[in-house]
Amino acid sequence: MTQLEKITAQEGFEEFRHAYRAAIKEIRTKIEILSEDFAVRHDYNPIHHMERRLKIPASIEEKLQRLGKEISIEAARDNIFDIAGIRVVCNFVDDVYHVRDMLVAQEDVTLITEKDYIANPKPNGYRSLHLVVSVPVYLMSGMQEVPVEIQIRTVAMDFWASLEHNLRYKKTKNIPKNIDIELKACAEVSAKLDARMQKIFDELGEIE
Repeated sequence: MTQLEKITAQEGFEEFRHAYRAAIKEIRTKIEILSEDFAVRHDYNPIHHMERRLKIPASIEEKLQRLGKEISIEAARDNIFDIAGIRVVCNFVDDVYHVRDMLVAQEDVTLITEKDYIANPKPNGYRSLHLVVSVPVYLMSGMQEVPVEIQIRTVAMDFWASLEHNLRYKKTKNIPKNIDIELKACAEVSAKLDARMQKIFDELGEIE
């Protein structure tokens, strides 16, 4: 058995993954209901679209290796908080924070960590709001608190991040310095576009 086959062979692995799938459904449903409620109250839906992701076994095992942890279900549960992931793509920057505030205000949602890469972009220009929350999942074996990573960003941020990822990781590992500079410049242009579109949206709201 190879190192990357260890975790899938362990007893209870499918139940372990099922809890994270259920957590994704719980959070997605919460966000959908909140966005619909927001639309009813404000005649506007802040969410453009959502995507979901459950880490594959190889990714879980590789991350445990990078962290220097044993390859086990328990180690994954205790040390990896992005096994379940949801990306929420919003129309405008203010929408990102509206979604964040509505979600964490719910009594059964516990905020574990928050990293605001919109207010404080990464050195490469990456922008997004990252939350890790836990949500109760009720299974036949009982209730579990399961963490879910939520990335909330605008359409413009998502456009840049998706293409930057493809260019950086799908093409070559050795990105020349001038390309790094150009990619960051594109991120700055994207951020300025976000700010201008937000301003237009706010001005239209004032007219109405």
